[in-house]
Amino acid sequence: MATRPDSSATAEALARDVLAGNRRALAKAITLVESTRSDHQQQAQRLLETLLPQTGHATRIGISGAPGVGKSTFIESFGLFLIELGKRVAVLAVDPSSAQSGGSILGDKTRMARLSAAPEAFIRPSPAGRSLGGVARRTREALLVCEAAGYDVVIVETVGVGQSEYAVASMVDFFLLLLLPGAGDELQGIKKGIVELADTLAINKSDGANVPLAQQAAAQYRSALNLFRHSSPHWDPPVVTISGLQNEGMQEIWSIVQRHREQLGNSGELQQKRQQQQQAWFSTMLEDGLKEHFMARADVRARLPELEQALAERKVTPTQAARQLLELLDEPHAPVDRVASRRGKKA
Repeated sequence: MATRPDSSATAEALARDVLAGNRRALAKAITLVESTRSDHQQQAQRLLETLLPQTGHATRIGISGAPGVGKSTFIESFGLFLIELGKRVAVLAVDPSSAQSGGSILGDKTRMARLSAAPEAFIRPSPAGRSLGGVARRTREALLVCEAAGYDVVIVETVGVGQSEYAVASMVDFFLLLLLPGAGDELQGIKKGIVELADTLAINKSDGANVPLAQQAAAQYRSALNLFRHSSPHWDPPVVTISGLQNEGMQEIWSIVQRHREQLGNSGELQQKRQQQQQAWFSTMLEDGLKEHFMARADVRARLPELEQALAERKVTPTQAARQLLELLDEPHAPVDRVASRRGKKA
């Protein structure tokens, strides 16, 4: 009878291959950390514990913007520019997923054909699933794996809908918001919270007939920024015009990223920011774990259908239904339905 391989030994072997720069091992490692199976998660945590000392050195850049703003085109141009500077670039592109089927587009490798063909680049499309704002739950861990594999710049691209800007900003050093020129109201969708998070606003597609419109939009955004206070006391977000299609503005964006890193690094704010992100990550994982554990309790699973039916029949408010369910915490502890919990992890 064949013996099952030791999971810790498997994780250590995979970690060695990742540290050696093996691209296949990197892809396998990210698949492991993205898996929701409990046994895979145990292996993933062993893997991350081994890799952790080799993380933290990369420049972490988040990029967001409304659909159609040209994120993929910009990232490809920017990534190729960085490669010419001798950098290794990883792109974690979070794709929209269907809430019903779970299917996702996963088309970033086709939209970034030249970048994906470069040996110095690694592009990983991941389905967003049901996580907040379209940012995959394990993107933070995938980011650490890419750093351990020796990538100098890790770019996290988000779908740019809902709360995704806040989610991506919580895991990167530098947050770039891409905007369109001439999209009607030049302050389209500009929200105070997002502007306070953005470290740079870039008006993309500033080429051809769009140049005057882009310049006008940039001027209006600069005026708008005077109304807001940025989250960092050591940084005033610039507004620039770029063209991912024409490869224009790539040097300027990289210079801004370097200046931002230097200023926040010298003030100690960058280190503090990463520490705060770690604490926020810990809190989020704790909340997720508590919810999962609570929902797997036998008494909760028994009471839940009754409350859901009462909600559908408008016999109880959502707040009251939630309170009634939470009151079970004050009763003698009911066993956790392990089978249901495992099913939930595989869903």
